[in-house]
Amino acid sequence: MGSLSNIDQSNNETRGKVITCKAAVVWAPKEPLVIEEVNVDPPQKMEVRIKILYTSICHTDLGAWKGENESQRAFPRILGHEAAGIVESVGEGVLDIKEGDHVIPIFNGECGDCGYCKSEKTNLCAKFRVNPMKSVMVVDGKTRFSTRDGQPIYHFLNTSTFSEFTVLDSACVVKIDPKASLKKMSLLSCGISTGVGAAWNTANVQSGSTVAIFGLGALGLAVASGARARGASRIIGIDINKDKFIKGQTMGMTHFINPKDLKRPVHEEIRELTDGGVDYSFECAGNLDVLREAFLSTHDGWGMTIILGIHPTPRMMPLHPMEFFDGRRITGTVFGDFKGKTQLPQFAEECMGGVVNLDEFITHELPFSKINEAFQLLIEGKSLRCVLEL
Repeated sequence: MGSLSNIDQSNNETRGKVITCKAAVVWAPKEPLVIEEVNVDPPQKMEVRIKILYTSICHTDLGAWKGENESQRAFPRILGHEAAGIVESVGEGVLDIKEGDHVIPIFNGECGDCGYCKSEKTNLCAKFRVNPMKSVMVVDGKTRFSTRDGQPIYHFLNTSTFSEFTVLDSACVVKIDPKASLKKMSLLSCGISTGVGAAWNTANVQSGSTVAIFGLGALGLAVASGARARGASRIIGIDINKDKFIKGQTMGMTHFINPKDLKRPVHEEIRELTDGGVDYSFECAGNLDVLREAFLSTHDGWGMTIILGIHPTPRMMPLHPMEFFDGRRITGTVFGDFKGKTQLPQFAEECMGGVVNLDEFITHELPFSKINEAFQLLIEGKSLRCVLEL
């Protein structure tokens, strides 16, 4: 791992120049990632080049690696979007970030100037919101990565963190407290922020509320942590993997339901357990049948279902419009409704203070060279977050 002093010393040598470094390149869907030398161009106007020190793997990376839909089939590509690092250099016009800053890349950017960013009703951005179709930089429509012989390598989710150096739009770079552990802070780029934010910002879980979480990967367990921090009275976890209950208990889950053990629909079990249904349900599985169960598990009159899972199939929602006349609501959330640049630093401070225990989510640590092993751990359901050190 490079130290801050080493990076400071190298800035004069690399600023404004092409950097050659190691990156994990995906050449085609489902093929093993290849660690190889790539060229990383200097940042252009309103861009930032970062030295990545830690990165981890999310199910969204896994879906892109599989090529699950047309929008994710730009290859060769450098995946990765959960990371932390140190700024190596900045492009023209970047004023809020400087060389040496400790930063987190975010896939859902915030320019601060558009109508979306100025609105309190959304955390989307007109130009830098999450966009799986985007594979090049905004300023010139080109990539900043290339092979040693000049072949372009495409970007991913505004970030591309499976590389020792990466270039991002400054709108997708969040400055954090230099005293924070970069290893832990890397988790805030996606899953943990999305899950906790869904509980805090989207649902606004109140003390004494009842919650049901469908799908207990890192995303669902982050929801549990957020609900626990808000004082939820019952946090019900639903998963077909019984081992999830053990981990879930450490993060605040009070009840566990394995659908395989039931002879009736899950929502009927939850309604009986909670006297009519939970106040909030969270769908973290990316499964439409599960989404229907999550919706029906909420209490009529006021229940709310929040969709967090990614749904790659063309199937439509299995709900009839008249079902909303019972007072139940349903909504989705992007990045837990956090505005990345303005609100994430405060969330990072809360995590430093122990409001959310990030250590609970790091189940494995490996060197970057073993990234394919880390992917396999996620595929097999053995890891929540495997942090890779570059």
